[in-house]
Amino acid sequence: MKVSAAALILCITSTNAFISQRAVSRRSLSPLGQSTETADTDLGILTPQGKKKIIKEPALWEYNFGLQDPGIPLPHGIEARVTPPEKYELTEEQIQTLERDGVVHIKGVFDDEWVDYLRKATGNQVDNPHFWAFAGTASKLYDYIQRNVWQTNKAFANFYYHSAMGHVLAQCGRTDEIRVSTDLLMVNPNKGFKWHQDNQNGPITWEEGLRFWITMDETPADYGAPVYLKGSHRNDSVDEQAVFVNIDEDGLKDYRDCKLEFRTMPGDMLIWHPRTIHKVDGPADGIWTSYRRVLGGTVAKGGSIYHDKTGTGGVLSDLGKHGLTDGMKLESSFFPIVYPQFKESEAIARDEGRVGRSPQDIVGKIGGLAGKASGEKFFSFFKVLGSR
Repeated sequence: MKVSAAALILCITSTNAFISQRAVSRRSLSPLGQSTETADTDLGILTPQGKKKIIKEPALWEYNFGLQDPGIPLPHGIEARVTPPEKYELTEEQIQTLERDGVVHIKGVFDDEWVDYLRKATGNQVDNPHFWAFAGTASKLYDYIQRNVWQTNKAFANFYYHSAMGHVLAQCGRTDEIRVSTDLLMVNPNKGFKWHQDNQNGPITWEEGLRFWITMDETPADYGAPVYLKGSHRNDSVDEQAVFVNIDEDGLKDYRDCKLEFRTMPGDMLIWHPRTIHKVDGPADGIWTSYRRVLGGTVAKGGSIYHDKTGTGGVLSDLGKHGLTDGMKLESSFFPIVYPQFKESEAIARDEGRVGRSPQDIVGKIGGLAGKASGEKFFSFFKVLGSR
C-alpha cells in the first residue's frame, strides 16, 4: 500500500517527460478555454437529465509526453521572450496584511485578456493531457492536476516570464528577486482538502517562499472558497513535516476561531505564507458542474538557498536532476527567475527540454524518502482529502 501511495504522489508532483516532442491533440476540443458553460453533453457537463462532471477523465492513450506548445499569442502586444514583464503596484497596506494575517487577497491583478490567455492555455492542456497529470487525474483528486506545468507547457512559462506575477510577489516578499520553485495547474478539486499547511514548496524553507493562487473563475456560491486561519503562520505547534492539521489541538486555539474566507474572481491573486493553515471544500458529491481553474505554486525570494530535502515529504516537489547540492545558492534553470526579468539562458534550457527529470534521480530521492520519513507524516497527505 505504501508503494502505491508513493507512486501516486510521485506522478502528481513530477512534471517533465523523459522524451521531448511536440504534443499532438488526440481529443476533441472542449470548452475549457471559454467562459461559457453551454458545452456538448458528451463532454460531461450538467444536462437537463442529471448532474454530470464538467470534464471527462481522459483515456490512457490520450496522454502526451514531452514538451507542449499551444501557440497562444500573449496579450497586450507582448512579444514572447522580448518584451519586459509587466508590473502591478501594491499598497503598503496589502503587504502588511500578508505579513500580519499570513494571507492577502489581491483583486484584479490580471485583466480579461490575461484571464482569457490562461483559460485557453488551461483548456489546451486539459484537451492534451500530459503524462505527469495521469495519477492525480486518475485518482480523482482533481479533474486535472499537473505539477511544474511551466516545464512542459510553453504557454505557462511565457505567462511567468511576461506577466506581472513576479512583480506582485516581489513586493509581497520585500525582495528584489523572484524564482519559481514549483507550480501546479489545478482544475476542480473534487474531494476538497481538509485543514492543512503546504510543505510541497520545493527545496526552500518556510521563510524563503511565498505561496500563490491565480484564479480564472468566479468561486461557486456554496463551495470552493479557500478558508485560512488568520495569523496561523506564526504557530509553533504544528510539525513542519505534517500536511494535515487538527485545528482543535491546544496550540492552535488562538487561531481556529478567526477564519478568513475568500471568494475569488477571475484575475485575482491569493498570496500566503506556506505555514498558514487553510482548507478548500469541494461539492458534497464531488461533482463540479462549473470550472474552478487555478494556477498556483510557490516562489522563492532573492537569496534563497538550496535545501536538499531527501528523506522528507518535501522532496516530492524537487525531483529534477539540476546538480544543486545542499547549501548552494538557488540559481538554476529548474527554478527560473521571473523577476525582475527572466533569464534567456534559462528559458532556452526549458525550450530545449534540458529542464527535465531522470529516472535515476527520482528513484534515488524517493528511496531516501522511504528510508527516513515516518509513515504518519508522509501519508498525512491523504488525510487532507475529503474536506467537510
